[in-house]
Amino acid sequence: MSQIKTIKVLVVDDSDVILYSLKNFFKEYNFDVVTCRDGLEGIQRAIEYKPDLILLDLVMPNVDGIKMLKVIKLIDLLNKIPVIVISANTNKSNVMAVIEAGADRVISKPLKKEIIVKAINELLGKDMILEAKKEGHFTESETTEMVHQLRTFFIKSFNQKKKYILNGLQTRNDDLIRAVVHEIKGSGGSIRFPMLTNVSEEVEKLLSKNVLDWDLIESKCNQIFSLVEELKTTHY
Repeated sequence: MSQIKTIKVLVVDDSDVILYSLKNFFKEYNFDVVTCRDGLEGIQRAIEYKPDLILLDLVMPNVDGIKMLKVIKLIDLLNKIPVIVISANTNKSNVMAVIEAGADRVISKPLKKEIIVKAINELLGKDMILEAKKEGHFTESETTEMVHQLRTFFIKSFNQKKKYILNGLQTRNDDLIRAVVHEIKGSGGSIRFPMLTNVSEEVEKLLSKNVLDWDLIESKCNQIFSLVEELKTTHY
């Protein structure tokens, strides 16, 4: 019997929750997974690792997803690797821009198992995932357990994020707050807590203004802290 090839996957996303979720997902399929948090590191890891597939977020620090796509499509060693873009913004113009930059598929957040499997089947061929332990839709109990695990992971990692935000408020470092809040916004969808996403979006909008209202920004950040405390109460 011929040996099934181990698929190598590179996941590039600045969200701890997304990275955690995808690493656990790919473990079910015996994939070899490498993760990183920004496009610059993603390019370096792609050259070193030569993956069979890249999953890529669009909005990241340093080098964003669009720039990373454009770079890897210029590198002979990388330009044939299929790329799946994961994005919270899948309107027509955004999808077209991503496809023009070189993406092979675009899937929306929050991620769904059956959509990921379908995209991989289309890009790599069904024979590549014959070793899958599970296929198709999550059962209700699997979905509940997955959300529980993601919420647990998010809560445990939130204290450090809160420290970064408080430091950003104290030093008036809007770039620091923006980076952390963007990650929290993405996590809100993954842990099925849309209020957290909504408030994080409000903070991002406040930080995009020419004149920053720091009192209002602090108030909204405190609202994020309160929502996470509420999540802790209901979760444990």
